[in-house]
Amino acid sequence: MKRNKQVVPLIAVIILVSCIMIGGCGKKEKMITPPVPEVAVVTVQPRQVITTTELAGRTSSNLIAEVRPQVGGIIQKRLFTEGADVRAGQPLFQIDPAIYQAAVSNAAAALARSEAQLTTVQLRASRLRELLAEKAVSQQDYDDAAAALKQTQADIQYGKANLETARINLKYTTITAPISGRIGRSGVTEGALVTAHQPLALATIQKLDPMYVDVTQSTTDILKLRRKLQEGQLSRNGKNQQQVQLILDDGSEYPFKGKLQFQDVTVDPTTGSVILRIVFPNPKGMLLPGMYVRAIVQEGVHKNAILVPQQAVSRDPKGNPLTLTVDKEGKVQQKPLNLDRTIGSEWLVSSGLEPGDKVIVEGMLKVKPGIPVKAVPFDTGGKTEQANPSAKMK
Repeated sequence: MKRNKQVVPLIAVIILVSCIMIGGCGKKEKMITPPVPEVAVVTVQPRQVITTTELAGRTSSNLIAEVRPQVGGIIQKRLFTEGADVRAGQPLFQIDPAIYQAAVSNAAAALARSEAQLTTVQLRASRLRELLAEKAVSQQDYDDAAAALKQTQADIQYGKANLETARINLKYTTITAPISGRIGRSGVTEGALVTAHQPLALATIQKLDPMYVDVTQSTTDILKLRRKLQEGQLSRNGKNQQQVQLILDDGSEYPFKGKLQFQDVTVDPTTGSVILRIVFPNPKGMLLPGMYVRAIVQEGVHKNAILVPQQAVSRDPKGNPLTLTVDKEGKVQQKPLNLDRTIGSEWLVSSGLEPGDKVIVEGMLKVKPGIPVKAVPFDTGGKTEQANPSAKMK
């Protein structure tokens, strides 16, 4: 009986301890339950964007003339300032004209001599023609007189041609500018001997306004662009399609817009590219021949482009792009993407997302596919996107 009295309190203690432990375990289980993670999302909405491609190239003058002498002689004077603007017909060099002036005088004297003989020969031929009718002279005498008349007339024509040639050569002793533009440094100095049509140019004149910009584009990019236009992924931007923006070598933007003039019809077999020629106004002479520049050429308009922030896109171990989205049930889903290019701080998505998808921008590291999350709108920090951003090829 005494033993039973000792067992009852022991059972009560065991039960009490068990209840305490059960209660404690319940509280512990309740404390380690993690809260639903919060992520910032953007809702995908199609936008209209203008896509462009950036092409490297060089500037070149739209008109170039190399000044060469057309007659030989000694340079007496240089009549221009190196690096200055010259106009067409302006004298540039003066060649010693002495021998050419003498040639003009010689040709003029020879012509005058032939013209002086013409009257006598004409009178003799006329007189013999009348005597021949009366058979007072022989036919041979008249034929000789007629031949002498034709010879004198031919000598006059020859003399006139020689005189004109001599005058032209004398005129060429003053070398003039063939075009208007900016002239470079002089290739010769006063006292130098030059020859007609020599290979060394005396100076070079270049017309700098407008200026050409020749850029190269690969045939692969051209074929892709044509396919997108044919499939309706891109559309032409009307009159603005031909407008081109220019980036100078120091990274600054050229203040004037250019116009795409033509695309060459021949592919360079060594590079697999073609040349695009763009014309830019250059009223202030800011562009000089041979400058390295980058031209931003419009490809077309994406009317329903899908853009996502760059921080919302990650890569798998193989380098394939992917993103995380929140579905209608509030759970995380992983989606592979096909990316076209970057537009500012965003990716242009070719496929993988649909309008209305909620893409996770912040909080990607604390979630994984399949878990529930709390989605809140992503705060852009007060920055607004441009209505029609331009795209650069990457």
